[in-house]
Amino acid sequence: MLGNYFYHSIIRKTVVAFGTLFNNIQLTKKDPDTGAIIRQEKVPIAYGPKAKFLAKIQQDPTVGKVNITMPRLSFEMTDLSYDSSRKTSLISKYLKETTNPDSSKVQYMPVPYNINFELGILSKSQDDALQILEQILPYFQPAFTVTVNMIPEMDEKRDIPIVLNNINMEDSYEDDLMTRREIVYSLIFTAKTYLYGPVINAEVIKKAIVTETLGTPAQHKRNLKLTVTPEAKQDYNNDGVINAADNPFIMPDDDFGFNQGITLL
Repeated sequence: MLGNYFYHSIIRKTVVAFGTLFNNIQLTKKDPDTGAIIRQEKVPIAYGPKAKFLAKIQQDPTVGKVNITMPRLSFEMTDLSYDSSRKTSLISKYLKETTNPDSSKVQYMPVPYNINFELGILSKSQDDALQILEQILPYFQPAFTVTVNMIPEMDEKRDIPIVLNNINMEDSYEDDLMTRREIVYSLIFTAKTYLYGPVINAEVIKKAIVTETLGTPAQHKRNLKLTVTPEAKQDYNNDGVINAADNPFIMPDDDFGFNQGITLL
């Protein structure tokens, strides 16, 4: 059953959408006397655990590459779990019509999953950290919703709530005077996303057959077969008449009637 390859990049799209939320955070330096803006810069952001960046900041600047500057942002995906509270029907499907009147694209309803993220704010001063923090928190009450183009071939877009769960702070100010100060805020988020199965081509049902039994098994037993097929209401093949030759060209969203046939068996 498993093994039919498909890949919709849903987790990757969710990670990118999360990181994009914080890629335009600004930091402003002001003159303490006049309040005039001296410098304004964008805070860099990169994917990876904050411990990695802290280790790079703390290492000897004379070893290896240039030391990492602060302030900066880091984020990483920390957990992935099934969300039973958002479970949907197991048999419901999405349907998209194609140019072929005999088939359509079909996909089962997605499976709800929660992806947990940790966003780290790394700074040398409390003022810089608070500037960054106050540009983030007002948008989460406690959720902020982004729209993600999940399955382009099915025109399937979803609103993904990103929920702020918790905020932690670390400050190494009590170390000796030779140690570089590091203020770290850790913001914990949950993105309520969905994972999708494969898209398949399914034939369009154009004939329904119902068989009924009349009478009783002991007396006057007869079987009745009722057949229903679509009947065209317009001239699809442009031959000047509307007849059975137009029926194969009917699309699922067209206005059509029904042909009914009854057969006694």
